[in-house]
Amino acid sequence: MKFTFASWAEPLLSEIENDELFGFDNKMPSPEGYEPKGALERSTLSIPRISERYLMKHYVNLSQMSYSVDNGPHLLGSCTMKYNPKVSEALASSDGVARMHPLQPPSTMQGTLQILHELERWLAEISGMDAITLQPAGGAQGEFTGMLITKAYFEQKGEKRTRILIPDSAHGTNPASAAMAGYEVVELKSKDGTVDVDLLEKVVDDRVAALMLTNPNTLGLFEEQVGEIARIMHSSGSLLYYDGANMNAIIGKTNPGLMGFDIVHFNLHKTFATPHGGGGPGAGPVGVRSFLEKYLPVPRIRADGGVYTLDYSMTDSIGKVHSFMGNFAVLLRAYVYILMNGRDGLTRNSERAVLNSNYLMKRLSGLYDIPYKGLKKHEFVASASTLKEKSGITAMDIAKRLMDYGIHPPTIYFPLIVGEALMIEPTENLSKQTLDRLASIFNSAAGEDPSVLHSAPHSTAINRVNEVKAAREMVFRWQDMQATADAGAAAEGKN
Repeated sequence: MKFTFASWAEPLLSEIENDELFGFDNKMPSPEGYEPKGALERSTLSIPRISERYLMKHYVNLSQMSYSVDNGPHLLGSCTMKYNPKVSEALASSDGVARMHPLQPPSTMQGTLQILHELERWLAEISGMDAITLQPAGGAQGEFTGMLITKAYFEQKGEKRTRILIPDSAHGTNPASAAMAGYEVVELKSKDGTVDVDLLEKVVDDRVAALMLTNPNTLGLFEEQVGEIARIMHSSGSLLYYDGANMNAIIGKTNPGLMGFDIVHFNLHKTFATPHGGGGPGAGPVGVRSFLEKYLPVPRIRADGGVYTLDYSMTDSIGKVHSFMGNFAVLLRAYVYILMNGRDGLTRNSERAVLNSNYLMKRLSGLYDIPYKGLKKHEFVASASTLKEKSGITAMDIAKRLMDYGIHPPTIYFPLIVGEALMIEPTENLSKQTLDRLASIFNSAAGEDPSVLHSAPHSTAINRVNEVKAAREMVFRWQDMQATADAGAAAEGKN
C-alpha cells in the first residue's frame, strides 16, 4: 500500500492576501523591519490578523504535507521516537501548568515542586543513582552537565585529568560535549562491536577523567564486560559515565548503578515518551552517585515535613545550567508516563522493545546484511553493502523509498563502523501486523528497479533533496531563499 502526502501551495501567513473579511492590518515587515532600535527594542510590531478558520486551514495543510509519530512508525535508531500519549499532552497544557510563572515563590507552587521531587526519586531508583538534577534541557546538555561535574570533581581533588575516552560506536554528541567542557577526546576502537577491554586497560592512566559509554550500545549490543570496564576505570581513579540514550532496553532488568556507573544522563523522550526536543524544549536529567551530589546544579529541591523549598546553598555546585528548574511541562509528561506504566509496565515496555527489534531484524536478514550476529536489544543495524555491490542500491535509496510507503526512514550511515548502515529501532508501540508490513516494505524495496530507488521519494510533498548542498549552504530564513530565487530569475531574464 502506497502512501501519498498532500501537496498544498500553502503561502506563509504573511503572504496571504488581504480580503474584506479576514486579513492583516498590514503586511509582516521586511527583514529590515526586524532590526532592533537601541538595544532589543521595537517601537511597533506588525503581526498578521487572521481568523481562526484561515489559521486552522494553514496549519492543517502543513501537517498533511508532513509526518509525525501520530502517522506511523519513526524508525530512527538510537533516537527512540515513541508515540506520545495524549493524556500527558493534555495535562501539560492545562491551566495549572501553562499559566504557572517560574518566578512564583515556592510557597505558591508546592504541587509543582512535589511533582519534580517525586520525579527525581523515581529516576534515581530507575537508574540506581543517589541524586538527580532535572535542569538540563536535553540529552546533549545532560552530557555537558555530566562533564562539568566530572571536571569539578577532579579539580577539587587537585588532579589534572585532561582526557575523556569514547568508543568509536558512540553518539556524536559524546565527543562534542566532552570537548566543550575542555577535555581531549580519545577514541577507543571497538572489538566485535563492543569495548575492547584489553585496549581499554592499556590506555587508562592518570590523565583519563572518564569513559563515556552507552549500554546497550548503538549497535544494539549489550556490553557484557561492563563490570570489568567499571573495575578498570575505578582502579585508575577515573569515572564511568552512562549515556542514557538506550535505556529503553533495560528498564526493570538492570540499571547503570548496578553496572558500576557514576554519572547518568536520561533522554526523557527516548525512554519516557516526552516530545522530542527538535530544537525546542526538551529534558535531559542527570543522576550521580552520592559522592558527586554536591556538584549538582542549583537550586536543589528539598522536602521537609511535606513542605518543598529551593536550596541554593551548595557551595561546590557547578551552578545553573538552565533557567529555573528545567522545562517543567516536559518533565511533567515523563512523570505522567512513569505513573501510568508503573514498575511492571516500564519493564514490559523494555521487553517488548527488545522483542520487536529482534523480530524485525530476523525478517530483514535474508536481503540485508546484519553485522555482529546474534540477538540485539532495542535496536539493530542492517547494512545495504551487498545490495550496493550487486545493484547499486544504497542505504540512502532504501531510506528515501520507504517514504513512498508512509514510513519514516531509519537513521542511516551511523554508526560509522558499519558501511551503508541502516540503524533501525521499532520501539515497543508497534504491533506484529505493523512489523510484518515494515519487513515487507523493506524487502520489497531491496528488489525494486534501482532507477526507481535512485529518484525516490515520489509521493512526498517535496521529492529528493540535495542533502549535501543543504548542509553546506544553509539558509535559515524564507526571505533569504526567496531573495536567492528572485536573483536567479532576474539573471535568467537578462540572459
